[in-house]
Amino acid sequence: MTAVTGCKAEEVNGSSGAEPTGAKGAALTAVDSLDVKGRAPKTGYSRERFGSAWADTDSNSCDTRDDILKRDLKEVKFSGGKCKVTFGVLEPDPYSGKTVTYRRGRSLVDIDHVVALSDAWQKGAKYWDSSKRIALANDPLNLIAVDASTNRGKGDGDTASWVPPEKKYRCTYVAAQVAVKKKYDLWVTSAEKSAMKKILTSCPAQKLPTGGNPTNAPSRFRAR
Repeated sequence: MTAVTGCKAEEVNGSSGAEPTGAKGAALTAVDSLDVKGRAPKTGYSRERFGSAWADTDSNSCDTRDDILKRDLKEVKFSGGKCKVTFGVLEPDPYSGKTVTYRRGRSLVDIDHVVALSDAWQKGAKYWDSSKRIALANDPLNLIAVDASTNRGKGDGDTASWVPPEKKYRCTYVAAQVAVKKKYDLWVTSAEKSAMKKILTSCPAQKLPTGGNPTNAPSRFRAR
């Protein structure tokens, strides 16, 4: 994952889910490849439609939440092996720019779905099979450790309604949303597309992240 100041990319701790790649301006160019439609009704949405939370879809014997904590935190400490993260430091938190200390059970760090699951539901995921929804919910490309209090203000907002308060991270954040929506064939609203292009025009060299997991989860996983 990269953090962006202006148009210069800087490495941030932990990047196993999304490797920056592509030609100059790939993120901005990719916006035009997204289908534009209206937001569908939220009817029928529930978290359970995307499977059990933090399923081990990559079969590494660690749940997805701990995988992302290991990737994104510094000074990580474990309990009972190398999966259960009990301590770490989010420095900086990409959404607020502040330093946040993670201690298991204190709920100061969230694992955010960059493209919120409810937003995905209203823009195509409602029509998928459960395997693809489970994959989206656990794909490292769509996940990031962030300050919980800042994240709670996001809800299921898209780029048109919410971006991180930390301005230096906005290009990276929007590029990640574009990457996820492109990978999973999710559509955007016209207002969302305009907001994406406005932000990415300010950083035309921003690359499009790639990587993460396959777009279908193993068949052993189920969702309602």
